[in-house]
Amino acid sequence: MTVSAQEGSRVSPARGSERPSAARFWASSPVLLAGEALVAFLAALVLPLLARGFKLDPLDRIAQVSGLAALQLRFALIGLLLLAAVVVAMRVRSGRHFGLVARFSSAGLAGLASGFVAAGAVIALLGTPWPMFGLNGDSGRIVEWAHAVANGQPSGSPVYPPAPLYTLGYYAEWFHGGNTAYAFKDLQILGAAAFGPLVYLSWRMLLSPVRALAFGVLPAFALIDAYKPYSQTVLVVLVPVLVALVVQLRRSGTAAWRSLLSKAAGFGALLGLLFLTYSGWFLWSAAGVLVAVLMYFPWRADRRKGLAFLATTGAAFLLVGGSYLVTMLTEGQETKDSTFRFDNLTDPAYFLMWRTDMPGKVGEWPLPGEFGGMDLFAVVMFVALGAALWLGIRKPLVVTICCMFASAWVMRMYIASHMYETQTVQLYTRTNNQMLYCGLLLCALVAHLVSLRIAERRRAAEAGAGAAEGGGLPGPHAAVVGTLFALLFLFGTVSSSMSDRYMPAKENTYRILPWVSHTVRNLDGSCPKFAPGGQCSKDGDQSWLSMIK
Repeated sequence: MTVSAQEGSRVSPARGSERPSAARFWASSPVLLAGEALVAFLAALVLPLLARGFKLDPLDRIAQVSGLAALQLRFALIGLLLLAAVVVAMRVRSGRHFGLVARFSSAGLAGLASGFVAAGAVIALLGTPWPMFGLNGDSGRIVEWAHAVANGQPSGSPVYPPAPLYTLGYYAEWFHGGNTAYAFKDLQILGAAAFGPLVYLSWRMLLSPVRALAFGVLPAFALIDAYKPYSQTVLVVLVPVLVALVVQLRRSGTAAWRSLLSKAAGFGALLGLLFLTYSGWFLWSAAGVLVAVLMYFPWRADRRKGLAFLATTGAAFLLVGGSYLVTMLTEGQETKDSTFRFDNLTDPAYFLMWRTDMPGKVGEWPLPGEFGGMDLFAVVMFVALGAALWLGIRKPLVVTICCMFASAWVMRMYIASHMYETQTVQLYTRTNNQMLYCGLLLCALVAHLVSLRIAERRRAAEAGAGAAEGGGLPGPHAAVVGTLFALLFLFGTVSSSMSDRYMPAKENTYRILPWVSHTVRNLDGSCPKFAPGGQCSKDGDQSWLSMIK
């Protein structure tokens, strides 16, 4: 899969009646990036809006399958239209507008893919105003705490990230008359829809459009979540943001002061906002990022600029998230997680799949693999870690992600090694997600680095031997078309699978969450439209209590 390193990153100079100033304006990165963002977010809303009109019973398995197929059909048709636009652009006017069309098609596909998962949540919650899990578990606590902060009262947990609570509280005031429970359903759907655009735009700081889609967004879809979408979204956004920070630090020694300080302030503010939204990933990543910062600090250039960059970033971060950081460093030390569940009793070195608190029908776990107990997926991932360093040892993109992987691994083992002594778990199994994401990214980056080498050799062949030899190789435009075609159906398959895991069912998996939503009595005293047997109660079906392990 060879994709030009610069595909979609440039627009051909204007011709004809267009003025040069207008051409420069439309070719500028901020304008085009804003266009990509608009396309991505609009595309993310298409399938959820269409799903609202589906006429089906979300508790009926046949209806669920039909709904997923209906989403898949619409996803494929819209995606093929985006692909067709790229093909037409390749053939019209010598491909003059190919880069522009490929850019917007990539953004549209990123939004469309997460919109699929959001639309799956719409189907799962058809006929009920409640969020997944109603007022039970994490959902109930978040709804209660958000209601408290919206009314000027302290939340039930000072260490819980405040941004989701305030967002939910204000959204409920604006759109649901202060009803944070009903509002949380909206934000679960909108949060899942925003996942693709946000991670795509984050990776666009580092990679060109199709590469950001293939090597950044695709691995993130192993983690997309419609129940509490903000926590996983912070992880998949934080990784490229921290990598971009290290890249900018490396260049800081020769950068202009004004540009340097403005970028540093932007990084700090963005990291502060992410920290306020979900802080756990910062803990797992801290040691690795520190190592990367020391490695790529401009020791041989103007060190003052490197120090100024870090100081400005830190100051902006503290300005946004400093108060919460103080709370975490003080009251957070007294917060203990002593609930041992399924994953706390398994091999701590296994991280490739998190089965959640409700693991379903599980026998031997982890499943025995072909190589020393590991399956081939694990072997491929660890080989990719080494191959990525081999091919990209001088690239902060690769090295920083490797450092973050190692940091999460060490923190995981440190906390797990003290479990018996402290009788606490401190959420260490959540490092599964960070290590899996970093591992998948490194697998993708191997393909990225190999494709760069192939592209370089192709250019060298064309320059050295002429079109007679170089012309026999497929060009970058063809690589973009092939990549987008493959990604379209891969995203469709992954999104369908991640949607299906939340289709309502009374079983020991996360499907119980939307099932409970259909069994909670509405505020007006009626039952949700598809309540099983027409029966409901104040708290809903409580059989999930026996499923927690």
